[in-house]
Order: sequence, then structure tokens, then C-alpha cells
Amino acid sequence: MTSGYTVAIAGAACTAGTELVKILEERAFPVDKLIPLDIRKFLGHDVEFNDEHIPVRVIEESSFKGVDIAFFVSGDDISREFASAAVSYGSVVIDSSSVFRMDENVPLIIPEINPNKIFQHKGIIANPGCLTIQMVLPLFAVHLKARIKRIIISTYQAVSDRGQKAMDELTDQIRNLYSFHEVIPEVYPHQIAFNALPHVDKFCDNGYTDQEMSLINETKKIFEDDTVLISATSVQIPVFYSHSQSVNIETARRITPDEVRGLLRETPGVVVEDDPLQNVYPLPIYATGRDECFVGRIRRDLSVNNGIAMWIVSDNIRKGTALNAVQIAERLISH
Repeated sequence: MTSGYTVAIAGAACTAGTELVKILEERAFPVDKLIPLDIRKFLGHDVEFNDEHIPVRVIEESSFKGVDIAFFVSGDDISREFASAAVSYGSVVIDSSSVFRMDENVPLIIPEINPNKIFQHKGIIANPGCLTIQMVLPLFAVHLKARIKRIIISTYQAVSDRGQKAMDELTDQIRNLYSFHEVIPEVYPHQIAFNALPHVDKFCDNGYTDQEMSLINETKKIFEDDTVLISATSVQIPVFYSHSQSVNIETARRITPDEVRGLLRETPGVVVEDDPLQNVYPLPIYATGRDECFVGRIRRDLSVNNGIAMWIVSDNIRKGTALNAVQIAERLISH
């Protein structure tokens, strides 16, 4: 690849696409030409990049002619329809949908953990789900040190994962409730304002949701360890940005909370905020807009012999989607 790149973004008008454009500019990614793409309803929209307003084009197969790197952030349907076409035109696709994550021929990448696998790609590189990135980024160092045998995770998820419509629905419901107007759920099956919904994505036959199963399977793929036992429960909460996770792990070898703190302080992309007596622990309002993954409440899990409990918070749109994708691209062009 050259020193300047033609970059396409499929889903440029969505929440993650807007953040991705912003991060490309912030990190001075060497873009010669930016091509924002989306579905027809976004025709007439534009994105701002390096003080230039660039109109959004309707995505079609020929959109990727001459494109070096194509970011896909618009969901499964667009990735299924257009990712292969982008590869056929010579683009390297960095895909944030769930379509390719478990494909054995597609590397699933968190750059701080497995960057060398980027160069095993055959045209498509998969961006893990935001829940996976947030959990695995701090846990991987612990896994290498003490081998994690079991993970129990409960997630408390911001509505921005479902896009602008979900954020608008939360805003409208809060306004309507305070003004004593009727609340009518549209994005969610129940009222989301002042509520908690143990229902994120479609339910599977085993009682888990698709997203919970994705978190389980993606973690095993990145760990390269199918023996890790994982149970996940995902909860939608009325927060706009940044997911929170309560994580309990059981390890094969004993590791102390102080050892975990030490490991995480040395882990790129992780910040330890852990002084609960001084009310210091990760919070969504402070993680929003930040690149790092924040970890606190690190303590022994008293229910097992070799157990550790922790609390993890990260911006789901930034590190959870857009930043991780750009970091993959940075590694790709540095080779």
C-alpha cells in the first residue's frame, strides 16, 4: 500500500460511522480520499472530514472501485451484500458486523492482543463486538498469567448500540414521563427510560441471546481456547454511551487482586481506577469519549478458591467499534 489511501466507510451516516470519521481525523490517518457510503435514505447527508463536507453516496458494488481500505460499520445486511464485492475490487475490508467474526478464515482482531493475525487476512478482517473488546482487553493478560477457566459476565449496555433511533427513544421517553405523556416503545419491546431490560438481541433456543452467544464465542476465538467456560447475561439500561460489565473469573492458578492490578496497569489500552474507599471506580459518564478501557472494583471472588471479580467500563462506540477498527487499519498500513 502507498503513503496515502482511498478509504470508504459503509455506514458513514450512522453513529459508529460518524465516530469513525472523527477518529480518522484525530489520529491523522493518511487518507488521500474519503468515500462516505450509506443506504439511500441518507442521500443528501454529508460528513465533515479535515474541514471538508463530503456528501454521502448510495452504496453499491462499484462504490469500492479503487478503494484501498473499506470500513463496514452499518450492520449485518450491508456486510453480507457488499463486503465480498469490496474485496473483489481489491479493498481490504475491516468489518464491524457479526457476519464474519466466527469465520475460521477471517482474523478477529483486538490490536493490543493479536495484531500479527491481521496479516493472515484474505481480504476481510473482523472487528469483534464491543462487549468482547471491552472484556477481553483486560482479561487477556490475566489469562496468560493464570489461565482463566471460567467467566461469568453481566453487561449493562448503553442504548447507542442501537443507533440514533434508540437514543432518541430514550430522550423522548424521559421527556414524556416527566410531562405525564404516554410512553410508546418502538425500538425496544418495553419502556427503556428508568428501566432495565434483560433482553439484548434475539433469543436463541438455549435461552441466551445472539449477542450473549457472540460474546462467548468471540472470546474463545481470541483466547484460542475453547475450554474456557463462559456464561453471559446482557441488560439494556437507560444510559446513552458506554457499556458496563460485572465480571467474575476463575483461574487455574491462584492470582491475587494486587497482581491483577499490576498486570492491568501494564496492559496497553487499560486504565485501572480502583480506590473504592475514595469512591474511585469506573463510571460510564467518565468513560464516554475516551479511548481506554477502565477497570475497578478488583477483588477476590469469595465463591471459588481461585476467583477474581472486577467492574469494566468502556465507550461502546469509540473503542468498542470505531477506534478498534482504525487501530486495525493503522497496523495494516504499518506492515
